[in-house]
Order: sequence, then structure tokens, then C-alpha cells
Amino acid sequence: MLIALALAVAAAAPPMVVVDERQVMKEEPPPHGSIGMSTAYRISDAVPNRMMEFRKRVLHAGAAIGEHVIAHDEVYYVLSGEGEVISDGERAQLKPGMAAYLYSGAKVGISQRGREPLALIIAYPLPGHPSAH
Repeated sequence: MLIALALAVAAAAPPMVVVDERQVMKEEPPPHGSIGMSTAYRISDAVPNRMMEFRKRVLHAGAAIGEHVIAHDEVYYVLSGEGEVISDGERAQLKPGMAAYLYSGAKVGISQRGREPLALIIAYPLPGHPSAH
């Protein structure tokens, strides 16, 4: 019983990390082409020993994350605004509450459309994590 308890304590998860997005906010061109400007919230960058990326990005008027091939599954979830996502040449319109699940090996990108900025959550596993393959 003591051995089982010792193993359970040794395998315990690390404590949680709470990140305030205002502390990780940065104005910068979007990745993969620097098309327009965006506000990046690199939330998971503040988390030690993480196994995934979790970011918020707000694409300003006319901005886009340029088309690029992804080496892992990836999700774009729309918080506000409107956008157009592309995956291997197929396009879809996105509005708040919609998510695009993109597959490893696809050439993907997303563009802001409409009057207001496009606010997204972007999540994907880090390379080397079992779910990244």
C-alpha cells in the first residue's frame, strides 16, 4: 500500500497554470506571410512543460494567417467576427461559434472578412507529443 501511494505521489500532475491574456498580448503581423496586423495572445507560451499550443489571435481588418502546410491536426475556433478558412483549396466561411478542424498535411490559412476583427482560438499539439502524429 505504501509503495502504491509513493508511486501515485511521484506521478502526480503538476499544479495548474493560470494565464491572464493581457500579460501575453502582442501586436504583430500574423504568421505565414505577415498579411496585415493582428493581436497575438500567446497563452500557452507561459506554461512550462506543456504538450499543446493554445493561442488567441485577433486578425485586424484585411489580415490573414497565410497558407502553410501543417504537421499536426489544428483547430481554429471563432470567438467573434467573420472569416474564411482554406484547406487544400477548399474554402469555408466561419462565424462566431464555428470551428474548423484541420488535418495534418493540409495546406491551410484563414482570412478576416467583414467589418469587425476576427478573434480566434488556435489549438494544436506540440511536435513530439503522441497526439501530434
